[in-house]
Amino acid sequence: MKNLMLVTGTLGVLAALGTAGATPTLSAQSIIVNPVANPVNVRVWTDRDPTGSRAPEYAPGEKIRLYTSVSQDSYVYLFNVDPQGTVDLILPNRYQGGGNFLKANTVKAFPASGDPFTFDIAAPYGMNKVLALASRTPLNIDQIATFKGQQSGFASVSVQGQNQLAQALSIVVRPVEQNTWDSATAFYNVVNRTPAAVAPPVSTAPVAAPLTTAPVRPGAIQPVPQASTPAPATSAPQTAQALSITPKASSPWGTAREWKTTLDTSRSVAQVHADYAALLKAEGYNAVSTKTKNKETSSEYRNARGGKAELSVKQKGKRIEVKVERK
Repeated sequence: MKNLMLVTGTLGVLAALGTAGATPTLSAQSIIVNPVANPVNVRVWTDRDPTGSRAPEYAPGEKIRLYTSVSQDSYVYLFNVDPQGTVDLILPNRYQGGGNFLKANTVKAFPASGDPFTFDIAAPYGMNKVLALASRTPLNIDQIATFKGQQSGFASVSVQGQNQLAQALSIVVRPVEQNTWDSATAFYNVVNRTPAAVAPPVSTAPVAAPLTTAPVRPGAIQPVPQASTPAPATSAPQTAQALSITPKASSPWGTAREWKTTLDTSRSVAQVHADYAALLKAEGYNAVSTKTKNKETSSEYRNARGGKAELSVKQKGKRIEVKVERK
């Protein structure tokens, strides 16, 4: 299949915000760009293009997995902008505990294996952009997205369209040192065709980006040929986001007996404990005791089959450690 090549040049500065250092460049191609060379070096790509430089095609009903990496310990924020300008905040999200801290030289997948949600492709058709914004320090995006009043694990985004997002983010990064943040953009194209009867599996392992700059076709997933049977002309495109979220019943610990994670979040120990207690309840566990001491809340659970579970949520500095043990 002939690859869709993208123009890499920016269309110039659309706005000039900030008082010190070089001003973030707002780009029609890459949304927001740091004009100052920096060592953060964030990257983002899809499961069908580990180079991050092409625009692989997806049809409604197919699943997509996104990957990101950084060269320095950073807080990563992922946004999806669909062809109609709808903006979704992919990371942070409550399904993954609200944490968005990524260690240097590691690759993180969204969703990762065991996450209680999937990213499913839906209309509208056209080009989507996934923006990765990484900062050595946490960014205040409260004016862009909020979890308040949300029943799902994903935030409600107040900005619409690429230009509004770029302008809002240029204000967000203004207070931080110019050489401590970076951005990158990946692309994917939602096309009107019928997905194959048996969709190729999505690899659960991170797809490492190759060192070469030459286009590399990923091994785990091959693009579906353009000659696939088109969707019937009578079926109208759905009014939906190009990247829709499908929650799964599974918990983040899957079948593991012992599971632990550390979250970078502003939420309280009680709030985080309530989230993970709800996941245990969904698995059939009922709380039999709960204790709170200093900055730690721990609880014990039983299920109808006699199984036992323990949940511990503890404040450690600015982070919260969560442990789940099932017996």
